[in-house]
Parts: sequence; structure tokens; C-alpha cells
Amino acid sequence: MSMLELHGVCAGYGGFRALNDISMAVEVGESVAVIGANGAGKTTLLRVISGMLPAAAGRLSMEGQDLRTLPAHKVLSTGIAHVPENRHLFPRLTVEQNLRLGAFLPSARARFPERLDYVYGLFPRLKERRLQFAGTMSGGEQQMCAIGRALMSGPKLILLDEPSTGLAPVVVQQVFELVRKIRDDGYTVLIVEQNVTQVLAVVDRAYLLSVGRVEMSGRSADLLASEAVQKTYLGL
Repeated sequence: MSMLELHGVCAGYGGFRALNDISMAVEVGESVAVIGANGAGKTTLLRVISGMLPAAAGRLSMEGQDLRTLPAHKVLSTGIAHVPENRHLFPRLTVEQNLRLGAFLPSARARFPERLDYVYGLFPRLKERRLQFAGTMSGGEQQMCAIGRALMSGPKLILLDEPSTGLAPVVVQQVFELVRKIRDDGYTVLIVEQNVTQVLAVVDRAYLLSVGRVEMSGRSADLLASEAVQKTYLGL
């Protein structure tokens, strides 16, 4: 049994079907990317997994537990932490207050000092800025804070939605190196990303979404070498 499993998942907004018959799996300790153009359904996929959008059909499970039966606020307790696109920090709370909100589960509260030390070790800049309002930091620092907040819950699976959006190229590289570091630390990562070349360099496997369907899947190196990805996403 895989950590995360989706079978025949469909979802949408009103009469619009954004996901059609999606089947995929994520194994323990893997880093997996979902790539594709704007409108392919990538963000919708993460929203369905984290319970923010109900699936219209299909099966979703986390370590065998049926996710469709859980309300969104209970999904975190299964070990899933979602870092949404555009970060959604509380701008008028300090960095440390934002991080504390990530540890609201009883199991995480009990280990708060340990989790905070881990996040500050991963992001020394956040420790320097811990008393600063989150909304006054740079985009890269805010992304670090959003990822740190997710890690505070001690998750089994981290969902990252377009973490490189709006960041300077040098910061984008730091974000992808961070994805590699988190995976090396034993976390399982599912990342949605348009920056195809860089994300495929740091993940184990990938799924290519096109108009709400899985068009291709496999090892990241194989997708990067495929004619479809090279022509459509890399301009080669």
C-alpha cells in the first residue's frame, strides 16, 4: 500500500470539471512532482488531497484511511500538510507566531520546542526574523515561513503548490534545494510546479497533467528526456 493513493478521482468547480479520472500514488520517502501548463488542474489536485475541495468521484486514501470521509480540518491529523500557492501567511503576526499556528495539533504542541529548533535550523533567516511581522519580509523569506509552518505539524506528507512563484531566480534555486533537503530528512513530498527543468532535477518521479488528466508519468529523468515534455514545456 502506498502512502497516498488516488483512483479515478474527478473534481471541479460548479459545472466545470477540472480533474478527470486521476489515478496516482506517492510512496513513503519519495519526492514526486506534478507538472503541466496553467489550467492543467495541478492546484485543484492538491486542494482535493487536502480536503479543501471535495472530490466528485473516485477514491483517495492516506495510509489506507479514506480521505473523502474526513472534513478538511481533520486531514492534517492524517499527516498531510499543505503549503498553498501565494503562501497565505498571517501578515500582521510575527514569524514565530505564524510558525506556532502550524503546531496547533496536540501532538505537535507537545513537541513545539523541538519542531521550532528543526525549522530554525533549516531556515536560519527565520530565526533572525522571528519577531518581525511576516508581511514585511521578502517573497523568498515568506515562502520559507510558509514551508516552516507546514513542517511545524511534524507531517508525513508535505504538499507544495507552486513554491517558486514570484521569486527571483537565485531564490528559486534555494527553494528547490530545500525540497531536496526535506526529502533527504525523511519527509515525503508532493510538489506542483511549472518550473519543469528545475523541479525534475530534485524529485524522484513525476506526473504530467494536461487538461485535468494524467498524460504521462514515470521517473523524473525519463520525463525530462521525453519528446512531449521537451517540445511543450522546454521549447526544444
